[in-house]
This record gives sequence, C-alpha cells and structure tokens, in this order.
Amino acid sequence: MKKVLMLLIMGMLLAVIAACGSDDKEKASKDADSLTVYSPHQNEIINPIVKEFQDRTGIKVDVVTGGTGELLNRVTAEEGNPGGDVFWGGGAESLEAYGDSFEAYKTAEDDAIPAEFKSPSNIWTGFSALPMVIMYNQEMVADADAPKSWGDLLDEQWEGKIAYVDPSKSGSAYTQLVTMLTAYQDDGDDGWGFVGDFVSNLGGKILSSSSAVPKGVADGEFPVGITLEEAAYRYIAGGASVNVHYPEEGTSAVPDGVALIKGAKNGDNAKKFIDFLVGKDLQEMIVEDFNRRSIRNDVNPPEGLVDNDEIPLVDYDFAWSADNKDEVMKQFQQILIEQQ
Repeated sequence: MKKVLMLLIMGMLLAVIAACGSDDKEKASKDADSLTVYSPHQNEIINPIVKEFQDRTGIKVDVVTGGTGELLNRVTAEEGNPGGDVFWGGGAESLEAYGDSFEAYKTAEDDAIPAEFKSPSNIWTGFSALPMVIMYNQEMVADADAPKSWGDLLDEQWEGKIAYVDPSKSGSAYTQLVTMLTAYQDDGDDGWGFVGDFVSNLGGKILSSSSAVPKGVADGEFPVGITLEEAAYRYIAGGASVNVHYPEEGTSAVPDGVALIKGAKNGDNAKKFIDFLVGKDLQEMIVEDFNRRSIRNDVNPPEGLVDNDEIPLVDYDFAWSADNKDEVMKQFQQILIEQQ
C-alpha cells in the first residue's frame, strides 16, 4: 500500500513538473516571436516600419493605436499586468510625466543620440525631432497674409478658423501649449494671458485628434492650424496647397519618444524594437519616407526642410513641462470653462 501511495505521489509530482515545463516553454515561445506595441502614430507611419521590423526579425508585432493620453492611461491601469511591451509615440515629456509606468533602458544606439533627445534616466529615447509649425492653406490665405508668429494667431480674422487639438488628448498639442506659454512667459501672467486670448480666438472649436489638424487645413475646413512639421510636410509632399511658418517668437522641437513598459512580458523583443527604431538605417528611412527629422547626430534632415539651426526656438524647459503637466492642464481646462 505504501509503495502504491508513493508511486501515486511521484506521478503527481512528475505531472506538475511537466506542466511547469510546458508553461515555461510556452512563455519562452511567446517571448521569442511576439511583441505588443501601444502607439498614437498614424497608420502610414506604423505599418511600413512594423513590416520592416517583422521582415528582419520574424517577430510578430501587434499594434494597439489611440490617442497619447488614452494609451498612457491604459498603461497606468494595466500596471502589474501590462498588456503592452513598448510605448511608441507621443511627446517625450508626456512619457516622462508617466515615468513610473516605464522601465529604464539604454539603447544600443545611445552614443549617436544627443542628450536633448533622450531621457537622463533612460526612461525614454527620442524617435524623431518634431518642430511645431503654423500651417496654412494657400488657396484660402495669401502667403504674405499667413500668420508668421504665435501673436499673429490672435488677429480677429482668425477667430474660429484655427485648427488646434485638445491638449488633454494629444501629446503634441500639450507641447504646443507649453511652447506658447514659454514664448510669452514675460506677459505678466507667465504666458497664461496670451493662452487665454488664444483660446478665446479659437471660438469654441477644439479638435480631438492630432491628425485632424493638417487634414483640416489641407481640405480647406480651416485656413490655419498648429501642427507638427512632419505632418504638414506629408501634405506638402503629396501636392496639397499648404505651407508652413516657424513662429517668429520661437517654437519647440521636442522629440516624440519610445519607452519600455514596466514589467513587459516580451521584454527582450521590446528592446530589439527600440534599438531598431533608433538605428541609423531606420532613422534614414523616416527622413526619406516621412520627412521627419532624425534624433541621431549622423543623419541629415529631410531634403527641402530648413536646417536645424535656422529654426527659431524658445528655451523649452523639458523637466518643467513634464513635472507640471497636471497643473498646466488644470489651468487650461479652467480657461475653457470660463469662456464657454
């Protein structure tokens, strides 16, 4: 009887060990061939880049898209059991503000990336440098009359005719907001006097998607808008009758970033994807195919774009922008409420 009991116990132990081994193999197999990416980028950027990565590595990539704020909130809600492995896109200061949700990773390409395009703590790495521009429709606005500065946008002729996104839904719109605050920080109200006048001139029209700005201007829904340089130049390259100005008071060129989600189930693949995104050949690809400025010091800007040193820049305080995001958004929302 004891011998039978012992055999039964041994059999049960072997079954448990086999099951654990099977689970381990399944986990290892999953990590070997899959990856989940959260991204607010547009599909025309995501699809060719993901395809290139899959072709090179054989790693299957699942992409979850949405607004920057929406996806960051999802990452926070999933802490402890993340559904994603990599967050790719969104203003880097937004990633910095959610730094507790990400894991430090120093990319293999680190030496080619200037300090201003990566986190000092390696929480994020830049993907592309993104100057903010004023975009205008040349069939609706003569080049000589197009707004050339942030201040020009306050002219009554643009009331209700400016395409701008809710900064609570768009990382780039938040960067634009802080850029305006910085440009007018000496207005006696730390820039909020200017922002209040700007919001008033929006005439209650605030968009919910970053892509709606360049599309709205190109389609003639709005004569002017505030958007990313690369988004505007995609329409220019496509033959749309649009052009841009870099605000004379100074603009910003904060990078969008890529970050490793804390506790990523496919961590090794996530690191491979990050290294791929900032590698020289992929960075040359985004310059040539998407008119984006590389974050690498060994890749030239897109042909036809002004050199980096020709763009007037404000002294954008990246750390302040990240640390004060909640307060900035609260004050912006208060202005919206007061003007309803």
